This record gives sequence, structure tokens and C-alpha cells, in this order.
Amino acid sequence: MIKRETYLKEIRNLFGSDFIKVIVGLRRCGKTSLLKSIIDELKENGVKSENIIYISFESVEYKNIFTQQQLDELVLKLVKNVEGKIYLLFDEIQQVDEWEKCINSYRVSLDCDIYITGSNSKLLSNELATLLSGRYIKINLYPFSFKEVLQYKREIDGVELTKEIIKNVFEEYVLFGGMPGLLPVKDENTKINALQDIYDSIIVHDILSRYTINEIDLFKRFSHYLMNSTGQTFSKTSITNYLKNENKKTTRNTISNFTNYLEDSLFCMKVRRQDILGKKLLKTEEKYYLSDQGFHHALVDNNNNWLGRILENIVFNELIRRNYSVKIGKIYDREIDFLCEKHDKKVYIQVTYLLSAPDIIEREFSPLLLVPDKYDAYVLSMDEFDMSQDGIKHMNILDFLMGDEI
Repeated sequence: MIKRETYLKEIRNLFGSDFIKVIVGLRRCGKTSLLKSIIDELKENGVKSENIIYISFESVEYKNIFTQQQLDELVLKLVKNVEGKIYLLFDEIQQVDEWEKCINSYRVSLDCDIYITGSNSKLLSNELATLLSGRYIKINLYPFSFKEVLQYKREIDGVELTKEIIKNVFEEYVLFGGMPGLLPVKDENTKINALQDIYDSIIVHDILSRYTINEIDLFKRFSHYLMNSTGQTFSKTSITNYLKNENKKTTRNTISNFTNYLEDSLFCMKVRRQDILGKKLLKTEEKYYLSDQGFHHALVDNNNNWLGRILENIVFNELIRRNYSVKIGKIYDREIDFLCEKHDKKVYIQVTYLLSAPDIIEREFSPLLLVPDKYDAYVLSMDEFDMSQDGIKHMNILDFLMGDEI
């Protein structure tokens, strides 16, 4: 597997520190591989194998560790005869009840460096935050970016990345996304089956095992509706009415719970709307984007039929990887796809498939011209010719994904 330098660069600076490294990411997005890369680098830095203790709660060896007491007994047994600093790595730790108390006690009582992973956004509960009191660093891990997919093709598959091959890889990325385990798979049906299996695993292990859902069929219908609505404004009232038309009665409160469950599992992310002129967050009609666009293709429809929305989903995920805070911009009666902020930087972005007609060009550029401030504004599309105008920059989506910054 490739080294994911974006994440390793951040983690290297924390080697040996008192901070607990908390790696949070969607199930099967590469958390285990990242931990193994960390182990490799620790060994390269001279740490002895016996000082590195790796516990995966999905392995046969440790799958029956569920309680605080069981974990304490296991860790104390493993560290008993180890001399010097101990490196503790816990993979998918959310399986253990009250694991937060264990981790805090190891930090206090042992000379150790701790790394943990989990597949739930609420891994950092209020209790953990209170116990650790600023002693942890959260690292959000995502499925492969397009740049990482190209890195895999170059380093693992030995592919020479010509312009034509890059285009072909992107077409595959649009359909099947960037889940790391799928990259060695060549058969398209196998990839679809694998994505369906990952989805089922998220539903079973990260949602149904945590929350009481009496109508599982209703929940699955809702999740399909949300996937099919990616990149579109979404209201709880409209989905409630849709399900009623499908003879599935529900309430706005139930829909709110369902969206929270899917967000907590890191399957999707909610994006709120902001009035650009009034600088107020709006309470209605948020959007949802999938953590990996491949789920839409595998579970709902062929992504080629929804290219504009899928490209928007891909750009959104890339902005999140680059640590932007992203909202939908509303200005007068117009919408700007993304209002992106990071530190003192602000960027406005429109995304479309092709600027193929005057009305499309007007639709994408004109909302950006209404913005009164002087921050950067971009239109991203698959066009290869530079169509920048009136101070608004146009960029090819592949150039954006393969670059370092916007």
C-alpha cells in the first residue's frame, strides 16, 4: 500500500509526544494501513518491535474484548516485561465500552505514546474530551483522493501516467471512488459488490448495533433517498412526504435521527447554507455529500448519468481533505456551490460538468459576480480551455484535484 504522506507528515511531528493521536475515518478507508505505516516508521526510527503493541479489535485474537476491565487486563499483560517507552496502537477501539477511561489511565500511568482509530464521528465524546482535557489531536482520515489514486497506480501498479491514462483513471474514480481496498480489484462487478459490502458493514456495525431502529427497511429506503439526493438541497419535510407516498409513514424527528446516524458513521456529511450578504447560517435546505462517490454508483445509479452532481461531490470531498470549512453560499436568489474558509482565507467555487453553452456560462459565473468582497472565485469544469473572465478564474477539475492548493 502507498504511504499517505498528507497524514503521516502530521503524525510524524507527534511521535513520542504526550498527545493521544485519534484517527477517525469511514469504515475501510485505510485506518489500519495508516497504523501499519506508523509502526513501520517507528521501527525505522529505532523503536524495538517489543515496544510496539498493536491491538485490532476486529482481529480473531481481540474480537472478544468488550469491557474496560478486559482491555486493562490485556494491556497490563502485554506491557508487563517491556522496558522503555511503549507505543500503544488500538484499531477500531469503539468496540470497547468506556474505552475512554482506559486510554486516560494508560496516559497517566504508563510511559507510552498512544494511537487510536475509530469509525464514528462521536468517537471523541464529551467524556473523552473532559478526561483528556486537550491532550489529544484528532486526525480525520478520508478515502483516497484522486492524487492518491494516481500515486497508487504509479507506485504499486507501475503505470506510466500519460495524459490519456490520467483521464481514464479519473473516469474510473468517478464511478468507483477511492476506497483503498478496491484499487487492486480489476473486475467492475467485484468492485460494485465490494462497495455494497462496505455499505452493509457500515449499516450493521456502525448504525444498527449502536442505535435502536425498529423499521430497518424504512431506514434503508431513506439512506437510498439521501444518496440519490447528493448535491441537492434537502428538507426533512420533503423526504417525509416522499416516504408517505411510498406508503412508509414517518416523522421529521425520525428523519432527523436517520440523518444523524449516517453522519455519525461518516458515510456522508451535511453542508449548511449561508447567506453571504447577511453572513447568517440558514436553518433549512442543507445538502448532503457522500464520503465516497462510489457508493452512489454501487447502490443507486450509474454515476455517468449524474456527472454534474458527482463532480460536485468529488470537489467537496477534496476541499474537506484540504481542511476547508465548507458551506453553500446564498446571495439574493442565487446559489454558489461552495463558500470555503480556512484561517483568514476565503474562496468561492462553482462546479459544473462543461461550460458548453452561453446560458451555462452565465449560470455559473453570474452568482460569483454578485459577491461584494474581493476573495478568490473559481469555476471548475472538465473543459480544457481557460474560460476565465471578469476576475473569476476557470480551472479544469483534474488540475484542481492534482494540485496542492486553490
